[in-house]
Amino acid sequence: MEHAYVIGIDYGTDSVRALVVNALTGQSVGTHVHEYIRWKQGKYCNPSASQFRQHPLDYLEGLEASVKGALANLPDEVRQNIKGISVDTTGSTPCAVDETGTPLALLPAFAENPNGMFILWKDHTANAEAEEINQLAHHWDTDYTKYVGGIYSSEWFWAKILRTLRADETIRDKAFSWVEHCDWVSAVLTGNTDPLTMKRSRCAAGHKAMWHAEFNGLPAEDFLTKLDPLLGGLRGRLFHDTYTADEAMGTISAEWAEKLGIPADVVIGVGAFDAHMGAVGADIKPYSFVRVIGTSTCDMLIAPNDEIGHLLIRGICGQVDGSIIPGMLGMEAGQSAFGDIYAWFQRVILSGLDGLLPADELAALTKKLIPSLSEKAANLPVTENDPVSVDWMNGRRTPDANHTVKGAITGLNLGSDAVQIFKSLVEATAFGSKSIVQRFLSEGVPIKEVIAIGGVAKKSPFVMQTLADVLNMPIKVASSDQACALGAAMCAAVAAGLYPTMQDAQASMSSGFDAEYHPRPALVPVYEALYAKYRKIGQFIEG
Repeated sequence: MEHAYVIGIDYGTDSVRALVVNALTGQSVGTHVHEYIRWKQGKYCNPSASQFRQHPLDYLEGLEASVKGALANLPDEVRQNIKGISVDTTGSTPCAVDETGTPLALLPAFAENPNGMFILWKDHTANAEAEEINQLAHHWDTDYTKYVGGIYSSEWFWAKILRTLRADETIRDKAFSWVEHCDWVSAVLTGNTDPLTMKRSRCAAGHKAMWHAEFNGLPAEDFLTKLDPLLGGLRGRLFHDTYTADEAMGTISAEWAEKLGIPADVVIGVGAFDAHMGAVGADIKPYSFVRVIGTSTCDMLIAPNDEIGHLLIRGICGQVDGSIIPGMLGMEAGQSAFGDIYAWFQRVILSGLDGLLPADELAALTKKLIPSLSEKAANLPVTENDPVSVDWMNGRRTPDANHTVKGAITGLNLGSDAVQIFKSLVEATAFGSKSIVQRFLSEGVPIKEVIAIGGVAKKSPFVMQTLADVLNMPIKVASSDQACALGAAMCAAVAAGLYPTMQDAQASMSSGFDAEYHPRPALVPVYEALYAKYRKIGQFIEG
């Protein structure tokens, strides 16, 4: 085939990016980013209550704007040779839908109701429900949490559904089923959003909805109704089968083909989560530890089922056959806040200047502050007497999910300044990363290399060098600054039949690596001592 192009669509927390890729070479030929308008205005969110919702119109408008923008300056030859589209999203990001698969917030009666919108991954309003799920599962004949690390999280599918059904009678009366963001957007492109027939992502279902072949699908009806009678009958209105991201969701609908100006035979792939497709884009191999480092982190590992499949790895975000690479066991972990912690500290500093400086000067300071703090912190010595922070400002995702714990900054005195505190926060995010690595190793999962992708990995040498020092492992940074969208494009190429396997697509389309950070031997023992303090402080906080 002489010409073949695919589009990867990457829905992040703040924006959606479309990437047009030459499927034969991996060359990116067009891209466009659309920021969610309503999200940017802070609508439907209440951070003090850990409520974070996104309106489906932001997703639909972003889908059209990002793809049209990515194609805008490309020759017609590219446009007419688009063969496939695949979508990745954050997750778990579920939404209540009616019988047609329409999110309730798209209905006039629910247009301004946050409970009818997509519940973002970092929404922690369902902490109590998650604890109820854990308590019941751990005393049930079948522990449905066994393949999700033994602890169910408030960031995930069932906890959010139960919380919403309990909190809002109007949603309870109208909701027919529930969909994950990655499933719904992919289905929208095909024109079939029927919740009973749309193909559901193995990635989303296995990691967040406790789906497993051993359970004959989702948790049993009697378990769900024991949890709460409000869940009665819902299992039958969800799904039984799941599909990996190398499979086709369907063909693009005539409406969306015309809207986007692309051929009517474009294949739409089954969706997945951003970190999982990002790992594909980062050229993940067995026992690679791929870190998607942005506002939070997601950590990906794959391994042959016959080598690792017998293990039940405690405290992670799931182990799912085919969730990253079909035929391999996909494992997920991560931190609930990483770059978000730096952004929080920036707000703490700058909030005191509100009203004291003109808006344009304050905006200019905002752009400069973190780079300036990073540059100065990189020149500080590292000693065992430095301040130590704990990175749980948004709770803890792994190891051992607990979204009720809080962060801390310790060891301050009247000589402590913003640079020292920032340094301790960066080290805390690295210590949180180390605790995840240590958990995998202690559970019998080897790590042969560390790969980093995402905004922080590309933009902050100070953070990456600190991470390498703390992990005492080299870290390779993928060349592509759009690894998640590139991974989605690779999945699209396989779903469209351009490659037989994900590994074949990776071999032809990978971007390679453009940086590598090596641990500095003199700092490794110092960071070991500081990490021991981090662990001790964390135990005190949690106790």
